[in-house]
Amino acid sequence: MEYVSTRGSAPALNFEAATLAGLASDGGLYVPREWPRFSAEDIAGMAGLPYAALAQRIMQPFVGDCLTPERLLELTTEAYGRFAHNAVTPLKQLDEQQWLLELFHGPTLAFKDVALQLLGLLFEEFLGRGGDPLTIVGATSGDTGSAAIDAVAGRARVDIFMLHPKGRVSDVQRRQMTTVLAPNVHNIAIEGTFDDAQAMVKRMFNDSAMTSRFSIGAVNSINWARLMAQVVYYFAAALQLGAPHRKVAFAVPTGNFGDVFAGYVAAQMGLPIERLIVATNVNDILHRALSTGDYSAGTVTPTAAPSMDIQVSSNFERLLFDVGGRDGAALAAQMAGFEASKAMQLTNQQREGAARLFTSHRADPDQMTQAIRWAWDASGELLDPHTAIGLHAARAAGIDPEVPVVTLATAHPAKFRDAVERATGQRPTLPTRIGDLFEREERLVELPGDYAAIADYIAKHAVARG
Repeated sequence: MEYVSTRGSAPALNFEAATLAGLASDGGLYVPREWPRFSAEDIAGMAGLPYAALAQRIMQPFVGDCLTPERLLELTTEAYGRFAHNAVTPLKQLDEQQWLLELFHGPTLAFKDVALQLLGLLFEEFLGRGGDPLTIVGATSGDTGSAAIDAVAGRARVDIFMLHPKGRVSDVQRRQMTTVLAPNVHNIAIEGTFDDAQAMVKRMFNDSAMTSRFSIGAVNSINWARLMAQVVYYFAAALQLGAPHRKVAFAVPTGNFGDVFAGYVAAQMGLPIERLIVATNVNDILHRALSTGDYSAGTVTPTAAPSMDIQVSSNFERLLFDVGGRDGAALAAQMAGFEASKAMQLTNQQREGAARLFTSHRADPDQMTQAIRWAWDASGELLDPHTAIGLHAARAAGIDPEVPVVTLATAHPAKFRDAVERATGQRPTLPTRIGDLFEREERLVELPGDYAAIADYIAKHAVARG
């Protein structure tokens, strides 16, 4: 399997090289040259597989000959052996049509664990074959940071530098990052927003002064391997609900578009998906883009769902590339215009291509609260704010009653205790495995939202090539 850049001019790479590179050298994102495809018979034959075995089956075409099936199964078994639920991503029923896919049973209580536990093992596997040490630079709006740090803390030949917007993540999210005291972990709180942090990370991948000295890698969803791992739980849920003989719809709370793009990949692979419902909060660039074609960044509004407080959705570029005819040069020009003006209009081909599978809904704070309350009153389930936004969209989407609608439950409600308590009167408690979180020592550095300051700090603390 070869990987090509969405902007057309970076060299094609195999899976190992694309995983270690993260962002393409031309500023684009790697995607497979073609989508592997399963037949209905192939998918039916996956029913009943344990999660690790299903993951190996789904991911093997993307991995190619970089890992044998036996080795990939060993890695998936190790990655998902740390989850607190034997099903890894269990389904729960809310009413006759609405379901929850719980993605928060990993070590940091968020869906990012499903991908990042595996990605940490892939880094270790590939770095063990030789080459330079890896300097991971990432930005987080809340959950990616803790999941990535947990996945690579203490691993040989890897340093991680994680940027988060100061004061714009929950106290649980912050502490899950800053209480990991491994020597290869560096937490950086910046003045500004997640979009500011993400822009600095992307800039670093294209800064020759840094890339000539350090092998810089990515754990954000710009890294293809992370998205690949997320494809698996769409298959897992759909199989339990009758696929391939029955279609399923998915509602996905999203800011950076990676989680819902994994659903798009599952559909390209043959999974019968009725609709992918993109759920946003008031930071609604994706809703505007999908409903009107207007992909224009505004000002980030802080909300009770901080992981969605994003105005630039990196992975949306992958969708625009695929539905727009895979014209890298045209997309490079389109994205250059967006990066200069923070505004662009989708082409008719892009809009029509997205509309074949995607719809979108926006939830304001009151609607988010109402969804949390509805789930508690209807089924006794506590939802975090992000999942509640997904559920609001699921119930508003008007999907045929015979089609089950699965909302991706992206975080444990105890990560957002105040918002849940305001909505339901119930204050969720942290699982016992991290119950002492607020007693642990924190370690972080605070820096201005200035690229030069960030680059200088990383240069002083990272291990250089050679």
